[in-house]
Amino acid sequence: MTTAPRFTVADSAEDPDAAIWFAEPAGFTAVPLDALLPAPGSPASDGLRAAVEPFLRAAPDEPARRQFIARFAQGQQLLGALREVGTVHCSIGLHRDDAEEGDASGGRPLLSFFTVSWRSTAVSPRAVTAARAVSGLDARARVEYAELPCGPVTFSEALHTPRAVGGLPQVTLVQFRAYLPHPDCKRLAVFTLSTAAAGRSEQYRAILRRIAALTSFDNPLHPASAERS
Repeated sequence: MTTAPRFTVADSAEDPDAAIWFAEPAGFTAVPLDALLPAPGSPASDGLRAAVEPFLRAAPDEPARRQFIARFAQGQQLLGALREVGTVHCSIGLHRDDAEEGDASGGRPLLSFFTVSWRSTAVSPRAVTAARAVSGLDARARVEYAELPCGPVTFSEALHTPRAVGGLPQVTLVQFRAYLPHPDCKRLAVFTLSTAAAGRSEQYRAILRRIAALTSFDNPLHPASAERS
């Protein structure tokens, strides 16, 4: 017996300004960009302050409180940098490493980070835009072209070692990207999935491809709504 997949529809699916629809698998939690980066003096800013206040009151002492504020501000800076380069969505993935029975990893937690960003492009056929998106990548990057329900898509996969910043450890990341040209031929959606679990590349590759396969540039909820009315 097979069971139909279950989907939870986010409020953003009915956003009149939405330009892309996609589904994330279980284990991903969306980061509320708008709530964490409110305009100063706005009602959203007051809401964020009220949400953070209990954490500040729970701090055991003033140094801990200051450390929390500093880390929170650093997180906001990172999210702000993502937004500046066109990121409109990001999620944190947490999964248990159970890919193989009896794996010595003991089911350790695996972390990943998924983002959706927009890039402006020169007007050209979508297949050309998809090909151009991967034309300047490192020769060692893995590249593939596919025709999906949403149109032509290119995939890339590469290893990256970030520069040492602030004493943080240099951890090699495997980064998967999907480049999806919009039907207006003027912009490109870029899906990026990053993780330090390089040994599970096959599984994360499958996750990103599944997300891309379910992506649509037309609201998939409208036909169903019309049938019910």
